[in-house]
Amino acid sequence: MIRKFHLKMDTREAIAGYLFVAPLMLGLIILTLIPVLGSLLLSFTNWNFVAGLGGIKFAGVDNFIRLFHDDAFMKSLLNNLLFIITVPVTIIVALLLAILIDKQVFLKDLFKVIYFLPYISSVVAIAMVWQVMFHPSLGPVNQFLMSLGWDNPPKWLADIHYALPSLMLIQIWIQLGYNIIIFIAGLQSIPRDLYEAADIDGANVWRKFRNITVPCISPTTFFLLVTGVIGSFKIFDLIQVLTQGGPANSTTVIVYELYDTAFNQLKTGYASSMALVLFLICLIITALQMLAQKKWVNY
Repeated sequence: MIRKFHLKMDTREAIAGYLFVAPLMLGLIILTLIPVLGSLLLSFTNWNFVAGLGGIKFAGVDNFIRLFHDDAFMKSLLNNLLFIITVPVTIIVALLLAILIDKQVFLKDLFKVIYFLPYISSVVAIAMVWQVMFHPSLGPVNQFLMSLGWDNPPKWLADIHYALPSLMLIQIWIQLGYNIIIFIAGLQSIPRDLYEAADIDGANVWRKFRNITVPCISPTTFFLLVTGVIGSFKIFDLIQVLTQGGPANSTTVIVYELYDTAFNQLKTGYASSMALVLFLICLIITALQMLAQKKWVNY
């Protein structure tokens, strides 16, 4: 006689929950966690993937010591830190445009689409457009400057002093639409009662912005700040298409340097040490932001 085995309702629900998340967890473990652990181990070795697993040589912390004597890596780290400037600039401009679009502009949806288009467009296509715009002699930007009487305008992406600011400008332009959409959602969630009470009290536009708008959207601002800073450390495709780290390493960043070291110079172990340093930098900056948000974010 076969005895039926009945599970409790809570157990069945728990099993069903585990089955639903299992595909995602498996993908996370196989595609993310295992490669991260592999990269961590490789950062302590001298190895390239062409040599096979037999070519792995333990190097201890030599790769990390070399990193901080490597001029190219230190330059890429400095460029990454400079690139962070794009995040607050994008947030400020996006907030102002979001307020204008939300309150002062007709055809709001049309403007949302226009600003959002660069964010969803191919980075390669955007890069090609800006390459034409910044062409030293035939580009519209320099043609306009020369029409104003500037005889020798900058060569932008080909100029060692202007290449990085040019890339930062393009990055701000790309990210602007996404930030605007998120800010508009945050603005529309602010209770109207607060503004009406401020109007009754005689508050002007600036006081309403400073005392109502900014505190109420601080969680949105914090979200954009954290994701923006992490995203600024991940920038690669724009640099790969437009400058490939040049001229004279003036636009190289850690991710591009990591790619060049791993796949062009075939120094996989050394590149893994760069990846680990990048991970630690992002972790420290995010932890500092999480600590600082207790002072200015209102939930």
